[in-house]
Amino acid sequence: MEFKDYYQVLGVSRDADAKEIKKAYRSLARKYHPDINKDASSEDRFKSINEAYQVLSDTEKRAKYDRFGSEWDRVQTAPGGATAADFSEWFSQSSGSQPGQGVHFEFHGDRGSGFSDFFDLLFGSRGQGGQTTYQTRSYPQKGADQEVAIHLSLEEAFSGTQRQFGLAVQEPCPVCGGTGINGRGPCQTCNGAGSIPRKSKIEVTIPAGVRDGSRVRGAGKGHPGTDGGPSGDVFLRVNLRKHPRYELQGANLRADLDVPLYTAVLGGEEVLQTLSGSRIAVAIQPGTQNGRIIRLRGQGWPVKVGSDSRGDLLVKVNVVLPASLNDDERELFEQLRARQESAKNAPVA
Repeated sequence: MEFKDYYQVLGVSRDADAKEIKKAYRSLARKYHPDINKDASSEDRFKSINEAYQVLSDTEKRAKYDRFGSEWDRVQTAPGGATAADFSEWFSQSSGSQPGQGVHFEFHGDRGSGFSDFFDLLFGSRGQGGQTTYQTRSYPQKGADQEVAIHLSLEEAFSGTQRQFGLAVQEPCPVCGGTGINGRGPCQTCNGAGSIPRKSKIEVTIPAGVRDGSRVRGAGKGHPGTDGGPSGDVFLRVNLRKHPRYELQGANLRADLDVPLYTAVLGGEEVLQTLSGSRIAVAIQPGTQNGRIIRLRGQGWPVKVGSDSRGDLLVKVNVVLPASLNDDERELFEQLRARQESAKNAPVA
């Protein structure tokens, strides 16, 4: 049977709660409803969305789906004529990275036993005297990965940083050991899911030069594995906050620099604070116009994450006019204006 990833169909994580699942379903149902979406494939997509929601919105069905994968519905709706050998066959055929692959069931007993015997076989032996028993054999499985969105300032992304935060991870149930079975029925501690939630505090190093949308991997910081398998990974999805003065453009940084009118006219230097916290002197040529771009080579963003090679820093000059003038300053400006007008009106030789 082809595996259907219902979480992928709805576009939610495996840890999504009921509210997230319902929200995702409503959004997709509106988008792909055949009465609204006239695309030829919308009807099949709509059916898949409904099928996924019917399973993931039901606590019992979802637990079975997480445990048995594609075969969850056969556990629930198997016909009365199914035998222990039949179920042994399809349990042992689980493959790939689907839910339910970690436990191999071996059934022993009368092949003619009916479906009512299956639950005795699955949840516990019925004793001696030729009665049916079962045994399980588990295999190491890597824990599930987890993705988390983080928000960084441009300064943090430029220089690199570390982040500590708490995650809700699923660890194997201490009572059933991850099988979901305890005694003659589903484990009550984990509701038959084989795992229980646990708060985990982790720390991840963010390398210098990450960009908006980058994914940072925290190896082995995801959900614990089962039966000695390795833990999954955590992937941090980077979102960069806007900066009041700096803007990232490819490997270049663009910055605004306020320059007094006198400096723009006569020339000089103005100090610019960089994203790393250092201060650099920017040379202003006499007669610099408002909006001029001054290029500082090699002072921009890392070309690649963790690279020492950097783009350029593009400094945009914002000429700042004096907010108020005293009498002497006003007189000087009036003299300057008079000279400019006189030169403009002078006859051409």
